[in-house]
Amino acid sequence: MIASRSAEQVAVALALAATLVAGCGESKKPKVDAATEQREALERAKKGPYGEQMKALDKAKALGDDINKKASESVDKIEKDAK
Repeated sequence: MIASRSAEQVAVALALAATLVAGCGESKKPKVDAATEQREALERAKKGPYGEQMKALDKAKALGDDINKKASESVDKIEKDAK
């Protein structure tokens, strides 16, 4: 009984070792890089339950860019007129 129990333990240990060795092989590389996944996730979010918030955020960013552009043009015009 002791010998069969030891044989069982050895068999389990060998199976575990074989599993670990098989798992230590070459790691699988992701099919998609992080930047692509981020773009795809953003597109899914726009079409999903947060779509309206995403659209509002895009509009706010565009408005901010437009305001900055107009302010820069205004400053350039003032500097030009001051000369």
